[in-house]
Amino acid sequence: MKRTGFLKLHAMRISLGLAIVLLMLLNAAGVMPLGFVQRLENYTYDQRLQWTMPDTVDPRIVIVDIDERSLQEQGHWPWPRHQIARMMDVLFDSYQIDVLGFDVLFAEPDGSSGLGQLEQLARTDLKDNPAFNEALARLRPSLRYDQVFADALKNRRIALGYYFRHDGQADSRVGSLPKPALAAGSFDAAQVGAVQATGYAANLEVLQQAAASGGFFNASPLVDTDGVLRRISLLQMLEGALYETLSLAVTRLAMQGPELGLNYADGDNSALALESLQLGNRRIPVDQDMAALVPYRGKQGSFVYVSASDVLQKKVAPDVLFGAIVLVGTTAPGLLDLRSAPMQESYAGVELHANMVAGMLDGNIKERPAYVLGLNLVFILLMGGFLALSLPALSPLAATALTAGTTLAMLAGNLYFWQLQNLILPLASSLVLISALFIFNMSYGYFVDARGKRMLARLFGQYVPPELVDEMAKDPGAYSLEGSSRDMTVLFSDVRGFTTISEGLDPKQLTQLMNEFLTPMTHVIHHHRGTIDKYMGDAIMAFWGAPVPDPHHARNALLAAMEMVAKLASLQDHFKTRGWPPIRVGVGLNTGDMTVGNMGSTFRLAYTVMGDAVNLGSRLESLTKNYGVDIMVSEFTSVRVPDFAFRELDCVRVKGKDKPVKIYEPIGPERDLKPDEREELALYNEALTLYRSQQWVPARQALARLQQQAPARALYALYLARIAHFEQQPPPADWDGTYTFLTK
Repeated sequence: MKRTGFLKLHAMRISLGLAIVLLMLLNAAGVMPLGFVQRLENYTYDQRLQWTMPDTVDPRIVIVDIDERSLQEQGHWPWPRHQIARMMDVLFDSYQIDVLGFDVLFAEPDGSSGLGQLEQLARTDLKDNPAFNEALARLRPSLRYDQVFADALKNRRIALGYYFRHDGQADSRVGSLPKPALAAGSFDAAQVGAVQATGYAANLEVLQQAAASGGFFNASPLVDTDGVLRRISLLQMLEGALYETLSLAVTRLAMQGPELGLNYADGDNSALALESLQLGNRRIPVDQDMAALVPYRGKQGSFVYVSASDVLQKKVAPDVLFGAIVLVGTTAPGLLDLRSAPMQESYAGVELHANMVAGMLDGNIKERPAYVLGLNLVFILLMGGFLALSLPALSPLAATALTAGTTLAMLAGNLYFWQLQNLILPLASSLVLISALFIFNMSYGYFVDARGKRMLARLFGQYVPPELVDEMAKDPGAYSLEGSSRDMTVLFSDVRGFTTISEGLDPKQLTQLMNEFLTPMTHVIHHHRGTIDKYMGDAIMAFWGAPVPDPHHARNALLAAMEMVAKLASLQDHFKTRGWPPIRVGVGLNTGDMTVGNMGSTFRLAYTVMGDAVNLGSRLESLTKNYGVDIMVSEFTSVRVPDFAFRELDCVRVKGKDKPVKIYEPIGPERDLKPDEREELALYNEALTLYRSQQWVPARQALARLQQQAPARALYALYLARIAHFEQQPPPADWDGTYTFLTK
């Protein structure tokens, strides 16, 4: 059937299907919000959270709970300040905790000691009683409970809690705020979208000045419309300054007080481009409101709880509190510090802060950056358009299979990004779209567009693996041979000493050797979704990112390169039994913008890549033998695989390039490194720093130790030779450590 005939036959169903897609696009863009979709989005968020919560107890953070028993044994709240001071002394001196945060407020002076009445008597009825006045003078310091509390706060890592108001009431400022996390004028207030506070209820000035830090503990006004607390402000603004939440203040104290920074996307300093806070070496994702999603560990009880009364009576086991981060809060119903959480209707507010502290320390806070909106729109458009055009031609069974497969793939991908990338992609709109299109098109037949698949196989079958051809066949119109510019990764592989090898074999043996070498290498590249560009005798050129887009092209190319080297090592015994010489390869990888498409002449065309990034990949392959490594990658590839460990080989200027580039040898996944490998890598990085700063003697000593530890590593001998040269002929004054290669 011709395409025009297909469209005429199903024009109405396709039009209605596209109308459903348009409706979901308008909803996702916020132009026409559908309330039930947002409710479903909240529900799917809660379900994903509950499915993936660790549901374990984190012993690092301990909650000192002002519970019902504490109120019964120690008296009603608020307790006298000297009693709280005594509790702090017990925590820091007896139990040796690390950091303390108060999820309670001390806004009013404590007059429970009776000092005011005694002072009144000293001024009136007993002013002429020397014994009374002498006793009062002796007791006065111990009866100033606020000062006793303030003295206990000093020189300890303690953060006091307070709350911000957002109701705009006049004269709604009580107490003293701590220093802001980012003072007014230290940043452009127009570039942040923080919640604006209008007032506050803070701690007494004498207390806040004595404390190391402070943070607001109220989550409003960011509670979702269903009353569930899924995110909290990390920073709120008052009079042009940004103040931190209690959990952030406690985390900073636990990290020895690192400075706070703002990270924007791609150099864009608009409020919507703010992606995260920088806290030391930790990145904390935030949204346009400078809020973070709460990384709930589980239901209430995911942290160790101890009764405040037991602390005062020293009944808690020492190992429970030693070195812990402690939060003082309450679960007593009468004190009303309860929230509605995704997995529990009544959830202690203090445990909310404990989850945030743990999440910031562990770096596992999930994020929903601004670009997710664009991704969602693109995904809805592509997926919805595909289903709207495809489902009208499907049989009920095929429609069910396709819909189920699409749904499962979407769920799997969504959960992958959720669990492994900490990235939250919208789910409800896609589920509603798939369900609506499936129900609408349930009764229609399907036929396979064999012609389109054959065309794709003819165009791309010689370049890409069959499974990618099948993938492309699902949407043939999305692929063409026309030239385009893409971000891609290229791989060059070449056999070392091939001329010598070929001279020792007759043509038949050489052909067999090359076939048995190239075939498994090709399987490896195809297995990792790579496209074979060409074979050049013993050399292989391949690329990732076209014709099928691959967001992980750098990672897939690196995995392919490492597997190629490992596969070749496993073939050596087989080559030996055939009487063939051993084979080693050099592999070069580079990532960047490349032109890809059908190129050539009117007589012959080939689907290939071109550009400076391609040329650099070829140069890197040539340089592998200079450094005695099997695989070499550029800095542009290494940054795309952040969970891998790399050894920096050099900063070089290759022939034909003016700008230097750093080159690396991949070692393996960071988590798999052995202790001795980490030690060697650390010592080498130190030696490289010394070398580039022209400290020849300590650099030579470090490299000599490394060479003794790993005599087979040619890199250390290379640098020792350079140092020997520079000691005789020092480099110029403007030398920056870059090594220039004059040959390819």
